[in-house]
Amino acid sequence: MKALARFGKPFGGYKMIDIPEPVCGPDDVVVEIKAAAICGADMKHYKVENGSDELNSVRGHEFAGEIVSVGQNVKDWKVGQRVVSDNSGHVCGVCPACEQGDFLCCAEKVNLGLDNNTWGGGFSKYCLIPGEILKIHRHALWEIPANVKYEEAAVLDPICNAYKSIAQQSKFLPGQDVVVIGTGPLGLFSVQMARIMGAVNIVVVGLDDDVRVRFGVAKALGATATVNASKEDVVATCRQICGKDNLGLVIECSGANIALKQAIEMLRPNGEVVRVGMGFSPLDFSINDITAWNKSIIGHMAYDSTSWRHAIRLLASGAIQVQPMITHRIGLSQWEKGFDAMADKSAIKVIMTYDFDE
Repeated sequence: MKALARFGKPFGGYKMIDIPEPVCGPDDVVVEIKAAAICGADMKHYKVENGSDELNSVRGHEFAGEIVSVGQNVKDWKVGQRVVSDNSGHVCGVCPACEQGDFLCCAEKVNLGLDNNTWGGGFSKYCLIPGEILKIHRHALWEIPANVKYEEAAVLDPICNAYKSIAQQSKFLPGQDVVVIGTGPLGLFSVQMARIMGAVNIVVVGLDDDVRVRFGVAKALGATATVNASKEDVVATCRQICGKDNLGLVIECSGANIALKQAIEMLRPNGEVVRVGMGFSPLDFSINDITAWNKSIIGHMAYDSTSWRHAIRLLASGAIQVQPMITHRIGLSQWEKGFDAMADKSAIKVIMTYDFDE
């Protein structure tokens, strides 16, 4: 079968390769991929050509599909079930994070469809879910509700991230305001979570190239205002919209240093920034405001089973909308077109399906 794989460490480009179909062990589950989505984590390796022939991983950690094989020892799952993976492949099972069920904060975690995995990912025909993870973390798989499409279930990863960042990590109260910095899927699902939780003003901050597609979708999903950081004073505009007493939460999804600086500055005293996005440059500004005004910067990573349980219910109920965010549907053979659309921001979410004969 074909698979889109990444080569090289720490960064490397993509190649479409042939790999054998997975063999289901006595404790394993094999899923036929019905839909897989391109994530921002996939984009950082796109067009990085380092000449390496060292296979790193089969990519695609946002995927959903149908179980086609289960091992003889598997009791919780059966052939024919529609499932979505939380992309866990390996955890230690004994660290403090694992003890709390916060498996994706395990220092030994290995994710399906991300770096250094050996079981595969969603950018192929089949993916093996290791029995090892299913014994430690029984909610590494979730059954998809009957009224939820595969392509909708495939993006539960960013939905669950948004759920955890606002509903579980912040102290947000209905009637407050929220600023969301970043217009990708994490940002737009955060807009929806803020709407569900009763925010009055939901302000989305983006750039010039977000105006064409993403600002309109943001407003359709619940944003009450958009701010173009390429042309506007972000801090002054957000404060003007929200007032000096109401802005207690900023969800920072871009990872840009300037965005974190703006987030800290615009917050009221005792406010919170949940930093969802990642950046790799050292900070070049003071963060003394978090001491002077008792502001908090909360680091965010992934989700837990509580996030998944409630996010799935919200998706099935219609409170969370995915369809307005799916801008492209393509076959896996056209993967470069999908990555290009993500790169130029004409896409929000690209769904790929396996379209090879073998």
